[in-house]
Amino acid sequence: MEFDYIIVGVGSAGCILADRLSESGQHSVLLLEAGGKDSSFWFKVPVGFTKTYYNPEYNWMYYSQPEAQLNNRQLYCPRGKVQGGAGSINAMIYVRGQPHDFDDWERAGNRGWGFRDVLPYFKRLEAYPLGNTQYHGADGKISISPMKDGAHPICQTFLKGAQEAGFAYTDDINGAKYEGATIYDLNALNARNGERLSSSFEYLHPALERKNLTVECSVTVQRVAFNGKRAVGIVATRNGEQLQFRAKREVILAAGAVDTPKLMQLSGLGDKALLAKHGIALVQELPAVGKNLQDHLCVSFYYRATVKTLNDDLRSLVGKVKAGLKYLVSRKGPLSISVNQSGGFFKGDQSEAEPNLQLYFNPLSYRIPKSSKAQLEPEPYSGFLLCFNPTRPTSRGSIEIASNKVEDAAKIQINALTTDKDLREAVQGSKLIRKIMAASSLCAITAEEISPGPNVTSDEALLDYFRDQSGSIYHLCGSCAMGPDAATSVVDARLRVHGMDGLRIVDASIFPNITSGNLNAPTMMVAEKGADMILEDARIDEAREKEYAALV
Repeated sequence: MEFDYIIVGVGSAGCILADRLSESGQHSVLLLEAGGKDSSFWFKVPVGFTKTYYNPEYNWMYYSQPEAQLNNRQLYCPRGKVQGGAGSINAMIYVRGQPHDFDDWERAGNRGWGFRDVLPYFKRLEAYPLGNTQYHGADGKISISPMKDGAHPICQTFLKGAQEAGFAYTDDINGAKYEGATIYDLNALNARNGERLSSSFEYLHPALERKNLTVECSVTVQRVAFNGKRAVGIVATRNGEQLQFRAKREVILAAGAVDTPKLMQLSGLGDKALLAKHGIALVQELPAVGKNLQDHLCVSFYYRATVKTLNDDLRSLVGKVKAGLKYLVSRKGPLSISVNQSGGFFKGDQSEAEPNLQLYFNPLSYRIPKSSKAQLEPEPYSGFLLCFNPTRPTSRGSIEIASNKVEDAAKIQINALTTDKDLREAVQGSKLIRKIMAASSLCAITAEEISPGPNVTSDEALLDYFRDQSGSIYHLCGSCAMGPDAATSVVDARLRVHGMDGLRIVDASIFPNITSGNLNAPTMMVAEKGADMILEDARIDEAREKEYAALV
């Protein structure tokens, strides 16, 4: 079977690419997904991620290698195994990142990726309820829902406490002022039946009726096929059957920060020594494939409350039933929004040039299950948690194939806390939480700090708590970084793989540096901008073909 474009991965980026590339009707597009369709009810409910968080049917459930600086713990790294990818199983927080994040992309040699360049693509995504403004778009496909009216009342106490502690309030962290305490925005809109709005539902589903768009699920891509240095197709399997698909124009990898570099390596693109170790023939030496991996590490402080929290609403079976009925009848209540409701961006020290810490204040406190069969459950008391992660860690990890077999998960090495900056910020964030929690408004609703507890006060003890309790916040990126040098990057500023023809990468793996916040929004932005680049290049190629035909 032959198509103009073959897209590998039906995640947040792949769904947008499929829609945009097939929109004109001029190009045939094939979309390949290893997981199944997003037909379950839980993909529509905002808190459905609690059901998919440890579900191997919809989640690859990867783990990192033992992390030396985190007491040799293996960190859980969930990845979407379903149409919609991680956008179908995440907590839906909509954060673009800070403008300097993208200006740093451009300063690294990636012309056209500064904040002024990417802002129009963020605006193109959005159906913002307050209309078209300098910072927002109202005509896009992703409905943005400010949680201000739906957030638990205790979140207002957090906002007040943060201001008492000397920190600003910002009404819109995706607008002119990103620094300060806020109520987060969601990729959901209660006015539209309180449903999750992933790029799969908003971009891909409406496009499925097009005759020039084909989606194949439960397909395992084994490698990219090449003719010399040109990508010409995909070799895959489904239920033991060998499949081959040919691409007339391009193969586009959108399998994410773990599986895109894995597929590159299995296809003979990567570090020469690594490929030789696993008996893979070298197609193009690209030593940066799988390098530059970044992630946000987060740690939670737990508190027993003197007031009712979501723990009280969702702890018992009766409470769960009541919340479920409220959602079914009115599409409102705690099931209609995320548990990550308030927080913001803060400077851990006034000497910092930009906010370097992100906070989440959750009106629900829960522990990450130790068993893969367990679900997220509230703590057995009225409680809440306040957690933080450094926004721009400088530690760098890697993704490496474990063998030459596609069924073997790649080795994920986050390499956490391996720089002085990251160590310093782990302590900074802990002190920031304590400073905010000392505010009179928050003291009034706090019975006690459950963990780490009042006896953990020294820098060394706070760092030890971070080493023992922190985990990935599932923002893996950067493993096929964009840059001008093939020795240190994988794609150029037009997302074309260095040294290859007909092969691009369009997903979070191309981030040169991690953005300050949740990654879903910038990943969708990359897809919108990437689609424009692909179509622009197609128009140039078509014009050249016509000129050549006229000459002959």
